Formats: sequence, structure tokens, C-alpha cells
Amino acid sequence: MTADTKPHLAYIDNIRILLISLIVLLHLAITYGAPGGWYYNEVRFDDTDTLSRLVYILYNATVQAFALGFFFMISAYFTPASYDRKGAGSFLRGRFLRLGIPLLFQIIVIEPVLIYTLWGKGRPFLKFIGDYVRNARSLGVGPLWFVETLLIFAVLYGLWRLVTKSPASQPRKNTDVPGNMAMAVFALTIGIISFIVRIWLPVGWTNKLLNLQFPHFTQYISFFIIGIVAYRGNWFERLTDKQGRLWLIVTAILLGLFPGLIYVGGVLGGIQSFIGGLTWQSFSYAVWEQFVCVGMVTGLSFLFRKRCNMQGPLAKALSASVYTVYIFHAPVLIFLCLALKNITLYPLLKFVVVAPIALSLCFLLATGIRKLPLARRIL
Repeated sequence: MTADTKPHLAYIDNIRILLISLIVLLHLAITYGAPGGWYYNEVRFDDTDTLSRLVYILYNATVQAFALGFFFMISAYFTPASYDRKGAGSFLRGRFLRLGIPLLFQIIVIEPVLIYTLWGKGRPFLKFIGDYVRNARSLGVGPLWFVETLLIFAVLYGLWRLVTKSPASQPRKNTDVPGNMAMAVFALTIGIISFIVRIWLPVGWTNKLLNLQFPHFTQYISFFIIGIVAYRGNWFERLTDKQGRLWLIVTAILLGLFPGLIYVGGVLGGIQSFIGGLTWQSFSYAVWEQFVCVGMVTGLSFLFRKRCNMQGPLAKALSASVYTVYIFHAPVLIFLCLALKNITLYPLLKFVVVAPIALSLCFLLATGIRKLPLARRIL
């Protein structure tokens, strides 16, 4: 999602616009009845009808399956170049500036304001802040757990380069993209490990202090490492059209089979058997999720390189604001949804109506914030 310098590949920038839009809409969907954790639920999943459940589960499961893993891969793809150019000290200082300051702003400003807005009314703000600090059991990173994780990964990468004494500048070598069988084995392996982790830590389990979602970290760690390897081998550019088309087909088949899987698995009566534990549903979902991730990463990389490898002024402005949208999308969604709370609509229809408004406001606000003098160096 973020890098010290703007990526030079137009289609990667366009993929980033798509990914952030999907994530913003995922959180909006939770507001209007989709399963998942979020600050504000106007409608709860248990109160939705069958059609809404099917639509929400398919959408959220698909986005969760690949969007953040893809973001970790993209972020990692541009990490070696930044380190090669700057060296260890400047690289780490830049990461603490670009990632650490937004994280602190989330903890100190955004999170307390959102909590007060939703649950602190009726109390003086200063008294609320005092109670909030005294009773805090977490850092309050909220959705910026992604930024927190990127910072941890960046530090670990910097330390790895120092320990291995890798030179400050390493030449890139064009190496072949892994074959389809290797990709399938990779997806199956991550799926099996994720299933094992979720026997004890089901989807939705979060470390309270850091707000890190460990049930998904097998994918996140794997794709961050793959992103670094992909940069050295120039994989984005060397991905063949044949391989890209194949994985698009595989992904389409997997998405088409998913409604049947969740229906047979009894998800309409509850999602517990899918999110963890020693069940065939949990195993199937974990493996399905990782194959979708590999398929989406491969297929979208091919498709966007082929069809969306250019940018006009609007696309350039949107891609430049992706990171800022992620940082500020939570307050935009919450204040917008609270403002529209008294408008009564079928929840799924309300989600569809509010979605373009929410996305527009997120990008408009992000564009304005990026013009502020202090924000220019960070965002």
C-alpha cells in the first residue's frame, strides 16, 4: 500500500486504487450487515436476510482472501529498491517517518475521537479521555494494524539485510516466474498452515494489545517475502499472458463454486464452522482462500498490465492518495454512516447507494490532506 517512493509501474498503481476501494467497501459492508469486526454496525449479520448473507459473505470472503495479501506483496516489491538506494539508516528513518507518524496519529487522535463519537456522548470530552487512557487495553491502532505490521516487517527486513551483510545495491536478475504447479503447491501449503493456526485462533481472533489478526498472518508473511523475491526476479514484468489467463480462469471457477460451498457447509445458520476449528468447512475455506489469493494476484497483475497500464490525471491523483485513504477511511465511513442513519432502506440497497458516496469522500479528503505542508513529507 505504501512505499517511500511512488511506484513507476502504472498498472501497479491502478491495482492499488482497486484494492483500497475494495477494502473501504468491505468495512462499509460490515456496517450494513456483513460479518466481521468494525467500529459501527448499523445492521448485524444475524439480523440480515438470506440474500444479504450470501452477497455479503461472498464479497467479504473474496476481498479478505486476497486484497491485504496483495498489498503486502506490492509494498514488499518496492522495499529492496528503497533499501538499496538509501542504505540501512536512511531506509529505517524513512519508514518510521512514513509509517510511524500516521500510526501515532491514529493512536492519539483518530481512535479516541471515534470511540468518543460512538460511545462517549454525554460525558465531558476531557473526562472521557482520562477514562479512555486509564482503561486502555490496546494501543488503539484500529485498521492501521496494516501500517503497524508493515513497520514491523520493514524493521525485520532492515535487520536481515544488516545481519546478512547484503550490499547496499544489488543488481536485479530476470528469473522465471514460478510454474503453475509450484504456485498451486504454494497456495495449498499456506492454506494448510492457515487451517492449523485457525484450529486455535479462528478468523476474527485479534491480539488485543497490537490489534494484529494472526489467523491471516501466514498469508501476509508469505506474500511479503514473495514480494521481495519477485522484485529481484522482475516477476511482475516476466509473468506470461498464458499463465495470467489460466489463473484468471481458476479464480473465476473458485468464486463460482464458493456459494455452493458455503451453502453445503451451513453458513446461513452461522459462520463458526468456517472460521476455525477442526472442521472440513474451516479446511476448505482456508485452502480456497489461498488459491483465490494466488489466482487474484497473478490474474490481476496480468490483466492490469495488459489492459490498464496507463494513467490519466484522475488515475494519477487517485493512486497518489491510496495510502492517505487507508489512514482516514474509518472516520469518513463512520461520520457518513451516522449522518445517514435515519434514512431507512433495505440494508443491502443502502450499502450499494452509500458506496460511491463513501469512496468519493475518502479520496477527496485524502487529496486535500496530502496538500497540507506537514503531510507532504509523510503521505
